[in-house]
Amino acid sequence: MATPNANLNGTKVNVLVYNGNGTTVESVRHCLYTLRRLLAPHYAVIPVTADMLIKEPWTLTCALLVIPGGADLGYCRALNGAGNRRIEQFVRRGGAFLGFCAGGYYGCKRCEFEVGDKTLQVIGERELAFFPGTCRGGAFGGFVYHSESGARAAEVTVSKEALTAGIVPARFRSYYNGGGVFVDAASYADKGVEVLADYAEELNVDGGSGVAAVVYCKVGEGAAILTGPHPEFAAANLDKSAGGPEYARIVDALAEDDRARTDFLKACLGKLRLQVAQNTTTVPSLSSLHLSSLDPADTEQIVSSLRDIITTEGQEEYVKDENDTFRIEKAGTWSMGSLDEALPQSSEGIVDYNAITKRIVVHDEVPSSKTTPYFNHHAFYSHLRRCQSLLKEGASEFGSNLIYGEVLTSTSTILEKNPKLLRKLPQGFTSCATTQVAGRGRTSNVWVSPAGALIFSTVLRHPVEKLQSSPVVFIQYLAAMAVVQGIKSYDEGYDAMPVKVKWPNDVYALDPEDPDKKRYLKISGNMVNSHFSGNEYIAVVGIGVNALNASPTTSLSALAARFVGPRAAPISLEKLLAHILTTLEDLYARFLRTGFDRGFEEMYYNDWLHTNQVVTLEEEGGARARVKGITRDYGLLLAEELGWNDRPTGRIWQLQSDSNSFDFFRGLLKRKV
Repeated sequence: MATPNANLNGTKVNVLVYNGNGTTVESVRHCLYTLRRLLAPHYAVIPVTADMLIKEPWTLTCALLVIPGGADLGYCRALNGAGNRRIEQFVRRGGAFLGFCAGGYYGCKRCEFEVGDKTLQVIGERELAFFPGTCRGGAFGGFVYHSESGARAAEVTVSKEALTAGIVPARFRSYYNGGGVFVDAASYADKGVEVLADYAEELNVDGGSGVAAVVYCKVGEGAAILTGPHPEFAAANLDKSAGGPEYARIVDALAEDDRARTDFLKACLGKLRLQVAQNTTTVPSLSSLHLSSLDPADTEQIVSSLRDIITTEGQEEYVKDENDTFRIEKAGTWSMGSLDEALPQSSEGIVDYNAITKRIVVHDEVPSSKTTPYFNHHAFYSHLRRCQSLLKEGASEFGSNLIYGEVLTSTSTILEKNPKLLRKLPQGFTSCATTQVAGRGRTSNVWVSPAGALIFSTVLRHPVEKLQSSPVVFIQYLAAMAVVQGIKSYDEGYDAMPVKVKWPNDVYALDPEDPDKKRYLKISGNMVNSHFSGNEYIAVVGIGVNALNASPTTSLSALAARFVGPRAAPISLEKLLAHILTTLEDLYARFLRTGFDRGFEEMYYNDWLHTNQVVTLEEEGGARARVKGITRDYGLLLAEELGWNDRPTGRIWQLQSDSNSFDFFRGLLKRKV
């Protein structure tokens, strides 16, 4: 499902990790793993490409940009010019930058790496120049690309005077492999440079008047922290067998200092003004998936439909699909094999969730609250029946068959990425989770969804004969409308909830802490993925709603307290899910019958943010235009060009949702990658 991970009022909720030319897979994985553990649930930690940094409007909601390890010449090739200008501007205007190892070299005015070695030598000026001097390396000898030959547990001493947030260790050992020393770092104090940590061992290169391993650089209104070693590398994610006996001892030494390493990194993030989790987030283990139905007889019918894709191994039954393998079990049965797989997967390090067999437990009656303590199936189906009975279009399918997991990878992934399974599932089949560990957004993956979010995905089978009269592109619009209407119909007084649609498919809410300023925060997002199969399109509609979770933006519960009042009915995930699903089914049934007609158009405009908004069209030379609405054929945004004194010129722009990003509060429409 799509996880809400941005807002409109400038609050910084995204941490972006560069994953492009020059990076190594392992460095990116270590960055994502460690930062997600330290920053969840306050931020969404997201990998981004060079094209995204150059072309997408990421700066408004970015709290921190991270450049991981690798080879900084690749970064130069990808980002020199337009990319670096945007990064520098972002930092100078108050943003934060964190560069590890090669990212540390990249953030300096000059890089000198392995000078004199014809194979490895890299010398040159760098554009960002956050550190106004030279980073020289490798600080220690023996570096070999894509190897652990030069790796070591480098001891560093920490400046407790420069780091005051949280518990700050005096010294610790950090993974090191090829990083540099920041030459004469202390001499740049008058330019806003502080030494956060020094190497404690003799170096292989001249560090000038010091041996700075980690530096802080004040840059305009923002700041950068650059490192030579890799404090983001956790010993739990290092393979002792990747090197000889000495490397195994290095990993053991790093493991001994892991707490101090974590505390140091927390202090660095705090110095960059990020909100660090008080307790380090652990990586949760996957749970069983519970399959049930409003009518229990339907559950067995679903299992029967899977028979031709089920393979039997001994007494076990499996569905082996493109992305995942599922083992099918009846509720109340178990084997030693299933007991083993029910045990937590190694949660201390990076987990390959795709490689883990997922258990589908088939229930011939509604699961008890003891079986699923974080989701009350009885309450959900009761609310679903009531909602279905109230809707005009005779809703009876969406949500009537449900697969729920307390912890799963992604409610969308288990459906959309497994086409054998997907093709067998009925209309409105829904997957739901309390926590997902690999939630998917429109551009890239995020990690653990915050506790209290409503997370679900629904199968929508769209007939081919309706492609012209009811285009698939409108499904994302229906989903956003269903969220808004589902919230407003939730209970008495909820029609006053200030929730609106941002084009094309996000839902935003008036900030409950300061509504007079008319600031809006993202509270829901959706993502639709479609597959052509036989004579129909099968769409998976993934939706995420900040229901009870205040981080990273705001929640429905906070909105209800502010705008509905002290007697507001409390938000229940089960009840909210039932309202949104039945509303979506009701809207979709009408959509099949009428298309996106004037009635739909009016409903959409009643709850959207953009009426007569004046925007700037970046791809059209900065032309100003006034938003007039959307087209009823393909949902294109209509923008009327404005000339002198904001008078219409008569020219109308039609903009595609998949090709343009809408930065609402800056009034900016920008071409997507």
